[in-house]
Amino acid sequence: MDCSRRNPAPPSPRRASRAAERRRLRALSWAALGLLALPLDARAAPVAPPETIPTATLHVAGHPVAAEVAATPAQRETGLMNRRELAPGHGMLFVFRHDQDVCMWMKNTYLPLSVAFIDAQGRIRNLADMQPLTLDTHCASGAVRYALEMPLGWFAAHQAGPGALVQGLPRPR
Repeated sequence: MDCSRRNPAPPSPRRASRAAERRRLRALSWAALGLLALPLDARAAPVAPPETIPTATLHVAGHPVAAEVAATPAQRETGLMNRRELAPGHGMLFVFRHDQDVCMWMKNTYLPLSVAFIDAQGRIRNLADMQPLTLDTHCASGAVRYALEMPLGWFAAHQAGPGALVQGLPRPR
């Protein structure tokens, strides 16, 4: 009596390999389909508008600058993070309530920047050039009230070094 139909022999290793491969491909297909659906679902969710940051027109060694003013702890913490571009003549001014030691870094910041550390009288104390996506600290040479970030090399190109006057600085709140 032939029992092969009732109790088939185990599949050959080659057949088992093909069946396993088909199962893997099917599972990957379902996973890929699920991933494709995620962005559609995410786009349907309402997105909160970004926080509006006030701006100020400054004059650095006589040169106009349009600066976003980061005056709250949350604004200062975020700074220029995740930005991919900065318009010419634009920067970000960090305002501190009191004179203090200030250090900056470039976590999640894609733009190379120069920073000017500015005292309460509006004089640049020192400058630092900062490379993108680093945690290297760049510190003021003493207590300052402001820090102004501009595109890398802006201060050098405008002859605005230590001692240069920055006008139009807002009062800390």
